[in-house]
Amino acid sequence: MKQYLFFALFCLSSSLFAQKSNDPVLMTIKDTPIFKSEFEYIYNKNNTQNALDKKTLSEYVTLFENFKMKVIEAEALGMDTTKAFVDELSGYRKQLTPAYLTDTATQNRLVKEAYDRLKEDVSVSHILIRVAPNAAPADTLVAYNKIIAIRDRVTKQKTVAPAKCGFFARLFGKCRPTIVAPENFYDVAKSTSEDPSAKENGGRLGFITGFMTIYPFETVAYNTPVGQISTPVRTSFGYHIIKVEGRRPTRGQVQVAHIMKFAQKGVSDTVVAKMKHVIDSAYQVVKSGTDFATVARQVSDDKGSAASGGTLPWFGTSAMVKEFEDVAFSLKKGEISTPFLSPYGWHIVKLLDTKPIESFSEKKSEIERRIQRDDRTSIITQSFVDKLKAEYQFKTTEGGLAPFYQLAEKNAVKDSLFKVEAAKLNGTMAAFSDKTLTQKEFAAFLTKYPATQKSTAKEVIDEKYAQFINTALVSYKDAQLEKEYPEFGNLVREYHDGILLFNISNEAVWDKATKDTKGLESFFKANRNNYAWPAPRFKGAIIHCKNEATQNKVLELLKKAPKDSIDIYLVSKLNKDTLYAVKVEKGLYVKGDNKIVDKLEFKEGEFAPSKEFPIVFTSGKMLKNGPESYTDIRGLVTADYQGYLEEQWIKELRKKYPVEVNQKVLKTIKEN
Repeated sequence: MKQYLFFALFCLSSSLFAQKSNDPVLMTIKDTPIFKSEFEYIYNKNNTQNALDKKTLSEYVTLFENFKMKVIEAEALGMDTTKAFVDELSGYRKQLTPAYLTDTATQNRLVKEAYDRLKEDVSVSHILIRVAPNAAPADTLVAYNKIIAIRDRVTKQKTVAPAKCGFFARLFGKCRPTIVAPENFYDVAKSTSEDPSAKENGGRLGFITGFMTIYPFETVAYNTPVGQISTPVRTSFGYHIIKVEGRRPTRGQVQVAHIMKFAQKGVSDTVVAKMKHVIDSAYQVVKSGTDFATVARQVSDDKGSAASGGTLPWFGTSAMVKEFEDVAFSLKKGEISTPFLSPYGWHIVKLLDTKPIESFSEKKSEIERRIQRDDRTSIITQSFVDKLKAEYQFKTTEGGLAPFYQLAEKNAVKDSLFKVEAAKLNGTMAAFSDKTLTQKEFAAFLTKYPATQKSTAKEVIDEKYAQFINTALVSYKDAQLEKEYPEFGNLVREYHDGILLFNISNEAVWDKATKDTKGLESFFKANRNNYAWPAPRFKGAIIHCKNEATQNKVLELLKKAPKDSIDIYLVSKLNKDTLYAVKVEKGLYVKGDNKIVDKLEFKEGEFAPSKEFPIVFTSGKMLKNGPESYTDIRGLVTADYQGYLEEQWIKELRKKYPVEVNQKVLKTIKEN
């Protein structure tokens, strides 16, 4: 996929953005045609009625010309071929592709299905026969036959012949077989299920809701009628049969606070009784009116929640043990339960708040994120690939896999000899659209992506071939996005041109202006009158001294201190470790900026020195007409110098890249 992507990025400015026959050329910049659709996209996006600096169509044409000339110049300088550019554009493009490289219809169906399931809880029990995802076919068959036999035991009646049947019993028709009902599901689960918990709970899982179990299990649970037992379903754990015992609308979520005393299952009756006494006492204290949160902090053994007054995070179906959940959902807001026992100990619960399931629009984004983390994502991917096969008329070459099977019979797929021999193959594997996939490419894919959970050579080759085809189809689709989806092409081109515009503008104007000190000084001198001040300003330092001795040292040092770094010089000479003898403030001050400067330089107002630095004086000069150097107003001069460089640059570009606008086409563009 990276090879396709690099090709796409490398060619963005040329044939990648193929134009439709009904998309006329609006302008030509030297030899580069600019199509009407590109201009309209940028114009309509950036020059809306709400734009802060709305331009006329004519004004925007000029701005667009300048913009495209800079981009073309950047391409001429090779800026679009650097690794930094390719990597940055690739990153932006990857953010855009997911919406186009998926089966949106299937995703939307699964999102809606998941939401509908979240609105309903299903009570289930199951029996599991384990079989690994990569189990050999023989082992898989053994597990399947075993689960079928178990299902027969819990779903089918049995006919049992009588133990004894003599001559007279048969003569008088009393020798009849007995019809025996199916065996009890929970008893069979205890004796046969390979889910370790079944020995205690008889396979009972309680109520589940969407995303609580793996998708195949969830689907069968929701599709099985109440009271029925499903046919076997295969998951990553093995084969299951599922008994559906009930359904109910979701109870939403609750937030509770609790007080807990540990008495975990298995502790002695003495400990259970002791903890009950403590929880009963706490209950009486709470019922008497004492703040629940205060008692929780003092008494509860659940230190994690006790610190917050016993408050637990919001939870819904089956997030807690059944005993706790049932009590929590039975309370009214503000109500406090009586003490009850769970497998973890004694609890008192106070219901703080409840909330129903969010609306579909509110829940949709969360569901989409969760789908990307479970089995549903593979369903979406495969559906997308199937549609690509139809769209691009995918055909597999008959016998294309045969040589790989033959090689695998002699050597394992991961063996070096298999790889060497496979690399020699060069027949056709498949074809779609204008692309052909070869055996050599598949051999390289096998070497590059060896990871698998399959056990037999044929299964490995079949799995890898499917992955190879899927990757090729998706990569091909990825490379066609700019051609097939104009809106996608416009966005990618916008990123492409935007990155180049920034890079070349930074090099030719912005960064150049900040580093070109000679240019800044010359520009300032040539335009000094533009920076004249209406009122004088003091340029210098305000110096705070700890005592007279420090002041005398400062006055001596000022004779040789560099004027542009007085502050750094004085501080480095006089402040040692934690002893601060002097404090220096340097700046350019107009009257009213600083009380000290106002008093000492402008001879107005008053100020009171601090006790720590009682001696204060200034060192500098009064500038009456304007700054003496561009450094006094570096930011302003730099901005003006950038504007000057921009103007000169545009003049040079217009000489280098003459622009011809097709006025007839321009007149067909509706002005915003």
